[in-house]
Amino acid sequence: MPNREISEAQVDAEYQRLKAEAESGGYHLNPDVAFTKDLIRGLLANEARYGHGACPCRLASGIKDDDLDIICPCDYRDPDLSEYGSCYCALYVSGAILRGEKAAQAIPERRPPESERRGMKAGRSPRHFTTRETSLAYPVWRCKVCGYLCAREEPPEQCPICKAKKERFERFM
Repeated sequence: MPNREISEAQVDAEYQRLKAEAESGGYHLNPDVAFTKDLIRGLLANEARYGHGACPCRLASGIKDDDLDIICPCDYRDPDLSEYGSCYCALYVSGAILRGEKAAQAIPERRPPESERRGMKAGRSPRHFTTRETSLAYPVWRCKVCGYLCAREEPPEQCPICKAKKERFERFM
């Protein structure tokens, strides 16, 4: 891919798009706008480089099928938000961080090592998933307002469908 400069207009437009998308889904972008725009520059650079917006804080292979789990928003965003209050790169943050009630912190890497990811592609079950015969690895939460379901340690702060608050979720099954 040709190396082209990313303009501030592109960064600003992507920031506005991501912010609107995040807010409509019940998520929040990091309130440090300069930091957030630096992350967006990385996403745009990866988009130009690889053809997909791989997380700028992780090493992407450039092969879309290998990078699917780290294309922003990555597969690890929701568990990181639930447990730590922000995603790995801190592009997305919890309401507590947004309001200044909590500080973002370092987050351990959840992405399995490359050897384990290769095994998953070969059809072997990853260690954090279980088979149908055993219990689910994560509880399933149901929004009592609209019925939205998600499997994670805790329900989201806000339903991405109807915007109901966390307390409107119930453990399902």
